[in-house]
Amino acid sequence: MPGVLDARVRDESLRKMAAEPLDVLVIGGGITGAGAALDAASRGLRVGLVESRDLAAGTSSRSSKLIHGGLRYLEQGDFKLVREALRERDLLVSRLAPHLVRPVPFLYPLYRKVVERPYVGAGLVLYDAMEGTRRPVPHHRHLTTRGALRRAPALRPDRLAGAMVYYDAQVDDARYTVTVARTASRYGALVVTRATAISLLRDGARVTGATVRDEESGWDFDVHASRVIVCAGVWSDLVHSASGVRAGYQVRMSKGVHLVMPRSAIDAETGMIVRTSKSVLFFIPWGSRWIVGTTDTDWSGDRAEPTATAEDVDYILGEANRVLATPLTRGDVLAVYAGLRPLVAEPDKPANDKAGNGEKPTTKLSREHVVDSPLPGLTSIAGGKFTTYRLMARDVVDAAVEGLPGQVSPSVTGQLPLLGADGLPAILASARRLAEDYAVPLAAIEHLIARYGSAASEILDAIRADRGLRRPLVDGYPYLRAEVSHAVTHEGALHVEDVLARRVRLLIESSDAGASAAPEVAAIMGGLLGWSRRRRTAEIRRYLDFAAANTAALSAPAIPAVAAAVLADSSDEVSVPA
Repeated sequence: MPGVLDARVRDESLRKMAAEPLDVLVIGGGITGAGAALDAASRGLRVGLVESRDLAAGTSSRSSKLIHGGLRYLEQGDFKLVREALRERDLLVSRLAPHLVRPVPFLYPLYRKVVERPYVGAGLVLYDAMEGTRRPVPHHRHLTTRGALRRAPALRPDRLAGAMVYYDAQVDDARYTVTVARTASRYGALVVTRATAISLLRDGARVTGATVRDEESGWDFDVHASRVIVCAGVWSDLVHSASGVRAGYQVRMSKGVHLVMPRSAIDAETGMIVRTSKSVLFFIPWGSRWIVGTTDTDWSGDRAEPTATAEDVDYILGEANRVLATPLTRGDVLAVYAGLRPLVAEPDKPANDKAGNGEKPTTKLSREHVVDSPLPGLTSIAGGKFTTYRLMARDVVDAAVEGLPGQVSPSVTGQLPLLGADGLPAILASARRLAEDYAVPLAAIEHLIARYGSAASEILDAIRADRGLRRPLVDGYPYLRAEVSHAVTHEGALHVEDVLARRVRLLIESSDAGASAAPEVAAIMGGLLGWSRRRRTAEIRRYLDFAAANTAALSAPAIPAVAAAVLADSSDEVSVPA
């Protein structure tokens, strides 16, 4: 069914992809790959997407959750990037994804009375001006010291000389990526996860597709396509080298670490951004949590699961405590996550620092994207920002389809609302009636609309068919059991990790990293996917290992303790209810 990624019929998509030649094969299921699949499919092309893990499994689920122009890039003189990002931000907020992207205010504290206010103020005037006259977010404002402390009592009052307030937007990055992939499916794209492009197919010098391995079954098969687009992020160099391709760029991996803590830890009604010795630090409201970060350091380790270190945690806490009246401690931190930015450097031309004796720090590398066509039939892209994914997708598809037989339409994604945006005002107005009709709390309806927009009706239909799905997944959190079912039947989730790390965000929102929810998730998924008791227990164990590794930098004893209890209750000899 178009727009539905049903994990139960995944094999049908695999067989179809193997049997029918495509116009475009996209390698990579992050936000850029999902965006490229949507862009190409909405032009009327036959499109397939393969992702070696899960949608948004890498960088696209581990960002700062911001849709923003990049205020600090103004200081670097990257006006083109800021202008593009601001216009994309406003387009997403107002037209393409108002159900997923929402304005959020940020307070910028000032500490030098004479110099800083006119300097920062001039930057924000330019930031607002670049946005244009049609704006879905307010202009920036000046605040006195008293006004700043009223909005953010958590700030240290000494040396504070006032503040500025400006607006950007935020998003659940993984949910957004899944929604883009589902929208691509609505327009005909075949989207398959846990399928790795292990090598490129060639006819002479021309790339004609890829050999793909189904990671679930081990089946290798060929996918033939007129054009192949590589949107592999930090994996780009490996994809190229596996097939002997010399690309026109190299990727430098930059690690960004974020801490998650309860809202009670920081007394503020607005987000905040402060300067650090190296870059900037964000305090980002995230429901009943704060996300604080980030770091920006070179990484040469595991691409799949970059790890935060104790030093990363201490750095973020130290920089935060420079401006907070009540210092944060490790005890305040609920979770930590790390992601990798795929920054671009030209091959054999490392960007030297001012002294000419080494590479630039990653904080100084451009966030612009690069499109490369190293061989006929092959196009790849790297760099860029989550905010500008739609432009990246447009540019890489434009480059890829050049020379295709027939006339290929230009990109239409600027006029194409994502799944769930259509009918949003109507479902918002109907929230109270829906709560009565489906016998669920109004807060649950509002939660579903905020996460799925008008597509919340899909989950409500599942609740009508099975009343047990209306119950909370875990007490104290807004997620419903129906969202786990929906993740399998509509969003392609194949493993417990896919649900707890990306479809719902308990990995980063709960103090036990979602460990206590794993048995319930395995039971619901197992009932839909036909898992045996042994498979369910294996899925739980796999997730608990993943969660423990994800939080290792905190040295948190709670997760192993919860894991032991969960596994004791979920042994092979114990029946897990479906």
